[in-house]
Amino acid sequence: MRKALSLISGGLDSLLATKLIIDQGVHVEGINFFTGFTGDHNYCFKRLQKGSHGAKWVCDQLGIKLHVVDIVADFKPVLLNPRYGYGANINPCLDCKLFMVRQAKKWIEENGFDFLVTGEVLGQRPKSQRKDTLPLATKVASDLIVRPLSAKLLPPTLPEREGWINRELLCDFAGRGRKSQMELAKKFNFKDFPQPGGGCVLTDINFCKRLQDLLDHRVDKNYVSDDVLLLHLGRHLRINPDLKVIIGRDEVENEFIEGFSDKYILLQTLDCPGALLLLDGKVDKEDLLLASRLAAYFSKGRKAKEVKVLVRDPKTDEQIIEVSPLMTNDILSQWCL
Repeated sequence: MRKALSLISGGLDSLLATKLIIDQGVHVEGINFFTGFTGDHNYCFKRLQKGSHGAKWVCDQLGIKLHVVDIVADFKPVLLNPRYGYGANINPCLDCKLFMVRQAKKWIEENGFDFLVTGEVLGQRPKSQRKDTLPLATKVASDLIVRPLSAKLLPPTLPEREGWINRELLCDFAGRGRKSQMELAKKFNFKDFPQPGGGCVLTDINFCKRLQDLLDHRVDKNYVSDDVLLLHLGRHLRINPDLKVIIGRDEVENEFIEGFSDKYILLQTLDCPGALLLLDGKVDKEDLLLASRLAAYFSKGRKAKEVKVLVRDPKTDEQIIEVSPLMTNDILSQWCL
């Protein structure tokens, strides 16, 4: 039995593409490369809410094994210096695709798999899924890629030519429409499946504003996994060049921020419910006072004269600061990322 590795993004296309290969009697396992910007973040935040989808959900639907590989550090050069440039935002789409294929090719060689499967659809992505750019990935993967959703519109690759799979059982989808995918999903009796949209946050102008701020305020644009994960949640306020405040917006985000108590200063009101704040950067006494006022403002004590704020610094003892929650929307809007 041939063995295939499927690149699982967590979307409908990868679900359908993988199903088409499984139905040909091929042993398939999924892989999700975690860059911090693409893929499934649910497992990182330890929450799989009802109705949510992602790489794990896709593999659960198909009954296959999922491998999640953290490549945040390896992806950094691709993000910062893409050979083929960016899209509308900080999205190096073509470089990212080629990077993923290289990583997957290396993985199959090390783990005894025969070929790769992707959910790419010809013409769906303006930069990375054109007829003139898809062959770049095919070359990188030594002709071992199968794109089941558009296979009949593309030259046969090695697995098709060698008869490992039947090309006639694959599809001829093209363009940005979703009608064909929806019909195939119904044929496979997938009643609950991901809707279009989402995907890579590097195409999101608001997320990229936060990312650019991070890169602008880090020496040599250096970042780690935790930095990227924190970009995905909360309110972000750049109160000065050396300090950013991240404010949880709900219980789930507060719980996630709590996990950084051994690395960052955290603040939260004592005498009333409120958001949990994380201080990212250099902090002096004036900064701490201002951050305490922000903690008071983003609490149920916003209208009180004074609020007690607990400050937890992993390098020193805890302290309590009593502050006025007075704050204006004009000031907040100037800091907001």
